Amino acid sequence: MARRTSRTLAGLSALVLVLTACGRGEDQAGGEAGGDISQGPATGTITVWAMGAEGEKLPALAKEFEDANPGVDVQVTAIPWDAAHNKFTSAITAGQAPDAAMVGSTWMGEFAGMKALDPTPSSIDKSAFFEGAQKTTEVDGTSYGIPWYVETRLLFYRKDLAKTAGYETPPADWQGLKEMAKAMQTKAGAKFGIGLQAGGTGSWQTLLPFAWSNGAQLTKDNGGAYNFDSQEMKETLEYYGSYFSEGIADKGAPAQPTTEPDFVSGRVPMFISGPWMMSAVEKLGGPGFSDQYGVVPMPVKKTSSSFVGGSNFVVFKETKNRDSAWKFVNWLRDPKTQVKWYQQSTDLPSVKSAWQDPALAADTKLAAFGKQLDTAQSPPTFTTWEQAITALDTEVEKVARSGADPAGALKAAQSSADSIGTGK
Repeated sequence: MARRTSRTLAGLSALVLVLTACGRGEDQAGGEAGGDISQGPATGTITVWAMGAEGEKLPALAKEFEDANPGVDVQVTAIPWDAAHNKFTSAITAGQAPDAAMVGSTWMGEFAGMKALDPTPSSIDKSAFFEGAQKTTEVDGTSYGIPWYVETRLLFYRKDLAKTAGYETPPADWQGLKEMAKAMQTKAGAKFGIGLQAGGTGSWQTLLPFAWSNGAQLTKDNGGAYNFDSQEMKETLEYYGSYFSEGIADKGAPAQPTTEPDFVSGRVPMFISGPWMMSAVEKLGGPGFSDQYGVVPMPVKKTSSSFVGGSNFVVFKETKNRDSAWKFVNWLRDPKTQVKWYQQSTDLPSVKSAWQDPALAADTKLAAFGKQLDTAQSPPTFTTWEQAITALDTEVEKVARSGADPAGALKAAQSSADSIGTGK
């Protein structure tokens, strides 16, 4: 899942990272699908595909892997975002996928369903990753690939305006968040107390952190069906919708968000988003603006939870150089490599121990993201997720913009999801 609107299917969020390619290495035997990795250095050619900025920056990192494994040649190709999905599925269908690739977490179910992915070798320690991130690699109980980097969503708030509104500390629960949002309007001069997505593509990524914090489960029948109309989801959508019906959030929010300028100007002094927004608002706000805002975990109803996104790295089942491909993927999860990649790309490490490095630990805002990752969750890896969630986006928009009944909206979303099925 990605970080900017131009790189995702979601407005404020970021979420679908995919990549694909043609060709594969043919320098050595592939090895048994799902088998372990051999000892010794990587050899031969590995074709690797990655998206956008990650694809552009990965060759420099891969060069260090080549230096440590003189007999290997890592060929990285960057794929444009808008061409990715079709190119990826076409390559899989034609049997021309790369050896390894960066794949967005919400696509794992689809590609595993196409029998395209090689199971993760047992020697790769899955407990090293944040639990929510690790689960994005799992389809029907089998892990495919590794979580490469992660992101999650926190509450951004203007500390200076909160103080004007009478708040020395940020809100810790749902009630506190709503009260502070109202105070931002009445006492600090904000047009809207908080920026929330008023439906449209990807609005589920703003809604679900609230839902998970209310204990909602997105599946039922032992993971065999969608669960959009639970009592917890109903309570969540009622709460979410109340921000729009009470004028605290903008029901007429544009499809292309104006989050950064609204935040910097104080027009909308709170919003929910990922770590990439820190550099965006600080760049616009200028010197010293970093001291004027803070980030905190999602407010609690029953717990504090959020969305875990990012990107996974997989090996394709038909690779001719499986052993070296997995050695490269395994190297990407090394804590030292993860920290180095963060310094080159600002992508946050998926390996928990990497967060102990001073490069991350010294930054209090980043530490808040690390804390949230401990409880962050991901949507189910059903092959039909992208289809089913479209109906929920539509119903959220009806609630936010038109004041539709939340219970009825969720019933409609559930009916659509039931008709689509899980793809199993």
